Amino acid sequence: MPFLQGLKPKKPLNKPSNWPSFLFKDKAHKHVVIKMQLDSLSKTPSPLPPDHKVSAEWEKKAALVSSKTDLTTLLSDELLLRVFSKLPDSQRNPNSLVCKRWLHLQGRLVHSVKLLDWDFLFSGRLLLRFPNLTDVDLVAACIDSPRSSGILLTHKFLSVHLDSDFSPCEFVPEKNLLPPASIDGGLRVIAQGCPNLRKLVLNAATESGLSSVAEECPTLQELELHRCTDVLLRGISACKNLQILKLIGTVDGFYSSVVSDIGLTFLANGCKRLVKLELSGCEGSYDGIKAIGQCCHMLEELTLCDHRMDGGWMAALSFCGNLKTLKLQSCKRIDLTPGPDEHLGSLRTLERLQLQRCQLRDQQSMKSLMLICEAVREMVFQDCWGLDNEMFSFASHCRRVKFLSLEGCSLLNTDGLESVLLSWKELQRLRVVSCNNIKDSEVTPALSSLFSVLKELKWRPDSQSLLLSGLAGSGVGKKGDKFFKRL
Repeated sequence: MPFLQGLKPKKPLNKPSNWPSFLFKDKAHKHVVIKMQLDSLSKTPSPLPPDHKVSAEWEKKAALVSSKTDLTTLLSDELLLRVFSKLPDSQRNPNSLVCKRWLHLQGRLVHSVKLLDWDFLFSGRLLLRFPNLTDVDLVAACIDSPRSSGILLTHKFLSVHLDSDFSPCEFVPEKNLLPPASIDGGLRVIAQGCPNLRKLVLNAATESGLSSVAEECPTLQELELHRCTDVLLRGISACKNLQILKLIGTVDGFYSSVVSDIGLTFLANGCKRLVKLELSGCEGSYDGIKAIGQCCHMLEELTLCDHRMDGGWMAALSFCGNLKTLKLQSCKRIDLTPGPDEHLGSLRTLERLQLQRCQLRDQQSMKSLMLICEAVREMVFQDCWGLDNEMFSFASHCRRVKFLSLEGCSLLNTDGLESVLLSWKELQRLRVVSCNNIKDSEVTPALSSLFSVLKELKWRPDSQSLLLSGLAGSGVGKKGDKFFKRL
């Protein structure tokens, strides 16, 4: 039509959006709508007549009202604990901040605690927060050290904060230790609140405090006593089920206490189910080791760290009839007067001998040690000063060795190693690391032939060693199912 030619067609009007689609486009509006829906659910449902059958929808609404929009309250504690136990450790602390209930439940999953504040234990808050503890370390809490100090001294046994006027001869003076009455009170709290305690680490404990723990915690199996004394060990007899014990007497610069044959005798008569025993900085002699060997028939592992034993103590090792592992760590000497060879005896059941950071300077003591350990199957030397060809030659007495590990033994050369290895007919695995005097160029055909029948060889005496790469493709290893490993 002519009068309509100049008019443009109108655009069709868009269909107006309904309210839900409009509101849910905006995230803020979406939360408002959800809040309104929850508020509507929070209203108490209309009461139903007694004879009316309750519908599933009404039950759901009633549950939501009672939970106040927290759906986790519908789950039992046991179910939540199962869920929390599956989460990684990195999420445990954030989870405990959600609410008081989650904080309490997360505390029930904690079984190991290293305490730093003694008042936290003495007030009872520790056991209220963590009611299911089985492993408690009280060493740091027993030392009154300045937490605000910027000087932190770390030892393999503990870490302490130091004042600026500390003495290099005594990092933990007597005045910095808690009084015995406070320690006994804290131990009574532990004894009453942790009936399932399995491991306890103490510092400067008393006989009465240790006895209270032993009587109230029958499941105690592992105990570590710092600054231990003979008197303290009188109270250890009540630990009937103790299996792992670590005694720390003297630590240069930290502790200065005495564990002698008297304490070792108390230990032997009181802990007859011991399986592992470590003596660090302890004194003693033949009598103390003999008492342990005669009374602790289940002892399988004995460790001596920086020992201060009198001469002749090694001869008592033969009384440990079931000993399988013997470790010497950081010892300045082994035994300067071991006595005649015919009186030494031997450890028939020994499987592993390990020497770490020991000073091997006395030939007679080294020879006596090898005679006592002649039945050993695994031998480990790590960072031992003084282990040269002559000292290592005494290892030839141990003809049943199947595994040898040498690390950081810089005085031993290829000739000394070869003379012992060729005398061992049962050797199956060899590990040589950071022994700079052992050279690839000095490996003889006899030693190469021995390498070819080993099941495992880890050869890296120095950074220049190319033996393993040179053996590739040469056929070595086909005879004995051998694996070469490069560090």
